[in-house]
Amino acid sequence: MRKDTMNTTNTTSQTQTVTIIVNGREKQVPKNEELTYERVVNLAYDNNPPSGPGVVITVKYSRAEGNKHGTLVPGGEPVKVKEGMIFDVTATDKS
Repeated sequence: MRKDTMNTTNTTSQTQTVTIIVNGREKQVPKNEELTYERVVNLAYDNNPPSGPGVVITVKYSRAEGNKHGTLVPGGEPVKVKEGMIFDVTATDKS
């Protein structure tokens, strides 16, 4: 009986999610995920980000661990996700 309870707990912890806000829309992501620039851009544009030679996409976040804020860059360090974290993703075309 106890063994079954432990298996259920492990399964539940693996599927836990947190809610983050990306461009004003709620998104569910795994609780212990570290978000990269690329992952947040795909969340913001539903896996279809704008592209082109003059397109620049900026990713800023706030309400991270320790109430930190910052910017994600392509190929840069990921940020650990936290419930209620906010991401602002902005695409500009400099053409």
